[in-house]
Amino acid sequence: MAENSDELFAKLPAAKPDVILLDLDLGGISSLGCLEKLTAGAPARVLTLTGSNDPAVHQHAVVHGARGVVHKQVAAEVLLRAIQKVHLGEIWLDRNTLGQVLTTLAHGDKKSSEAIRLDLLTAKERQIVAMIVEEKGARIKVIADKMHMSEHTMRNHLTSIYDKLEVAGRMELHLFAAEHLAREAVH
Repeated sequence: MAENSDELFAKLPAAKPDVILLDLDLGGISSLGCLEKLTAGAPARVLTLTGSNDPAVHQHAVVHGARGVVHKQVAAEVLLRAIQKVHLGEIWLDRNTLGQVLTTLAHGDKKSSEAIRLDLLTAKERQIVAMIVEEKGARIKVIADKMHMSEHTMRNHLTSIYDKLEVAGRMELHLFAAEHLAREAVH
């Protein structure tokens, strides 16, 4: 069991799991950003566990290597069956997610990869990105205070945002936001 993505990657070599049940809300931060690295670096099959009903999140998980998506509200028997099926090499998806993934693969997604990444942001994360752009160069503590949250919570949100947008830090985030959020506002 791992509490965050750093702990997960640290434990993987010794654990050598066959199936990884990955909570998409790992330690309060979206683990979608680490999914691709996880599926590329570990021979284990990944089954994602989520509380989200957002089909874009489910689709993103599958497109980036998850062998299945299970909602946290399913019965324990369903979760165990999903783990068994994924262990046997099968895919575990609800019909809606399967249809979306197949449509995307068959026709190609009309959205750019940047637009898809932006769709992964929560409303709160979008507010944070907007505040960072507005408060150019301000310290994290200043931005956290303006957002009425602790600096620690702000850093957790930023880690999630960096993962989802695939940026390395505040500078890249600012550049990405300036280019893509401005373009999004025009459309």
